[in-house]
Amino acid sequence: TIFSAPVRACLLLVVVSVWVQQVDGVWPLPQQLDQSADRNSLSPQRFSFTYGRDSAAQTGCSVLDAAFKRYFSIIFPDFTKGSVSVKTRGCDGYPDEDSDESYNLSVSEGQAVLRSVTVWGALRGLESFSQLVYQDDYGSYFINKTEIVDFPRFAFRGLLLDTSRHYLPLHAILKTLDAMAYSKFNVFHWHIVDDPSFPYQSRTFPDLSNKGAFHPFTHVYTQSDVMRVIEHARMRGIRVIPEFDSPGHTQSWGKGQPNLLTPCYKGDVPSGSFGPVDPTVDTTYKFMESLLKEVKFVFPDSYVHLGGDEVSFACWQSNPNVRTFMEKMGFGKDFTKLESFYMERTSIVWQDVFDYHERIPQDTVLEIWKGETYQAELSRMTKAGHRVLLSAPWYINHISYGQDWRNSYAVQPQNFSGVWSKQKKLVIGGEVAMWGEYVDATNLNPRLWPRACAAAERLWSDEEKTLNADLAFPRLEKFRCELLRRGIQAEPLFVGHCKHEYDGL
Repeated sequence: TIFSAPVRACLLLVVVSVWVQQVDGVWPLPQQLDQSADRNSLSPQRFSFTYGRDSAAQTGCSVLDAAFKRYFSIIFPDFTKGSVSVKTRGCDGYPDEDSDESYNLSVSEGQAVLRSVTVWGALRGLESFSQLVYQDDYGSYFINKTEIVDFPRFAFRGLLLDTSRHYLPLHAILKTLDAMAYSKFNVFHWHIVDDPSFPYQSRTFPDLSNKGAFHPFTHVYTQSDVMRVIEHARMRGIRVIPEFDSPGHTQSWGKGQPNLLTPCYKGDVPSGSFGPVDPTVDTTYKFMESLLKEVKFVFPDSYVHLGGDEVSFACWQSNPNVRTFMEKMGFGKDFTKLESFYMERTSIVWQDVFDYHERIPQDTVLEIWKGETYQAELSRMTKAGHRVLLSAPWYINHISYGQDWRNSYAVQPQNFSGVWSKQKKLVIGGEVAMWGEYVDATNLNPRLWPRACAAAERLWSDEEKTLNADLAFPRLEKFRCELLRRGIQAEPLFVGHCKHEYDGL
């Protein structure tokens, strides 16, 4: 049997023998999905992936070669053969904000054809194909006659992990990337450092992790670790966007970088405590320029997230040198202008930067995290011409009893007042946020999955076809069982059981 991969055309043939009734769904729901009750049997011994003759990608394509092996073992976990080594050009790059993830998949008697423009679209099609294959009670494999035309609703479908409040070992991050690919997330927002710890091991400033990490050897991400995360993500069509949040959330930075943080004062004398990054001295900007130059070299994505949220002005206000600088710059007593002076050159920032009416470049992407008024924020930010990411309703580190995934599923990212043709299109996507105050490797997977899957479908699928959570529940319940089968310890949605729920526990 043959599987063809992009670019432009892919072909996959499967052996057919039986016709019986069984129709299964895909998560997230494709844009167009037509299934027949007719089902075709698959023989693992006779099944393999290969490239179509008209495919621009051929044997040697790193992304698809690995995907063929990976998805063969996902589809047929009891078999270890059947994958094909292949070579192609154009397969060594990284996904970006303009990557085309569309694909068409046609499964019929005797063959299945997967067509895509890029390798990234082929990865999404492979995932859908893998979810269409199922086993009966006797262990035989089947796939239904299916036609899929699919593409993502939003280009940016992210998931944030916080590795400062609790260090997440490398294997936990890699497993999260696997699960992200299963749900068609395509951006890993790595909130790698914060107040509690600085685990990123910098080549330029090694003391940042030597003195700022929980432990300088066991609780750091070496350059090799970071490269492994980036490559693991690339092979799954996932971008890695690091966040180095500043000028606030930087207490751990100050341990390894003297004179970076603002000394707080009590009256006329220093109190011994420190506040945000000191934006009044040239050394701050030289340090940040050097650090970010390294970050841009290490992380290939065009975006770096520089935070800018929750900056406390009390310490700045107490410091006489900062007050003198404010007067010199003509800022008066408006400390939002001081943060604006620091934050002018960024690419993605939290909404606080916009809320303070700071001067920010038009191409800065704003991320909404405050939950109470996010519709109003969407309206204001897009009216100002900024591209926007929505995170506020998907802070799933917050948990509640019951099926709280339904709240995430009910979110409508473009449901705000504004001119449709201009403003709605500026919402480029959103992301699930898993903050780490109460999360480490012991509970990360069950807290993330399948709860994050609700946002994954909202960001990928047609909204009109996925408004009813009751209709979505059986598909999500099936997908949760599939996650368990693939080694992701996803928590239960409700009472019931999965065939593979004790495997690997």
